[in-house]
Amino acid sequence: MLSLILFQTAPLSGSGAEELDRCIARMAQGDTEALGRLYELTREAVFGYALGLLKDPHEAEDVMQEAFVRAQLGAGGYVSQGKPAAWLMRIARNLAMSRLRTAQRTVTMSPEDWQEAFAERPDFSREDAETLSELMELLSDEEREIVSLHALTGLRHREIAQLIDLALPTVLSKYNRALRKMRASLEGGQNG
Repeated sequence: MLSLILFQTAPLSGSGAEELDRCIARMAQGDTEALGRLYELTREAVFGYALGLLKDPHEAEDVMQEAFVRAQLGAGGYVSQGKPAAWLMRIARNLAMSRLRTAQRTVTMSPEDWQEAFAERPDFSREDAETLSELMELLSDEEREIVSLHALTGLRHREIAQLIDLALPTVLSKYNRALRKMRASLEGGQNG
């Protein structure tokens, strides 16, 4: 069940990206229903990404809401390059990083916080929340961000590199290192 959360990607690339592009174009023309559709398609990914950065479900919810407000306001300036999810995630990242700079804090999420964040997922148990909390704590902030972006949004590593201003080999290295850390922890827990 945990693998469903960590490694299931959202349909935000390919044909999903085309639909997101259409939503943003309609938003630029003042279509409020398009904002609702964009929200419906991407809210879990935006929330999950913000949650991974902020480690606070309430702050993540605020960032998610503000990201959609900013997306609505900035839709007129959006230039489609086939990467609407990256555009939206950059908005969320900028907002989250601004909050972190303002607050100058990093908080560890408890299993209860993870459980609350994924309360709408019937396949996410208390045990999954505890395991996810432990696994995410093994990772550096950058590793956590890269894993979250890939798992929650389905962004390719090249898109993640551009989004967080790192070289592609660095993103690949950090992603693989993070997976090795999580895998080793899971295997160690099962053998111990």
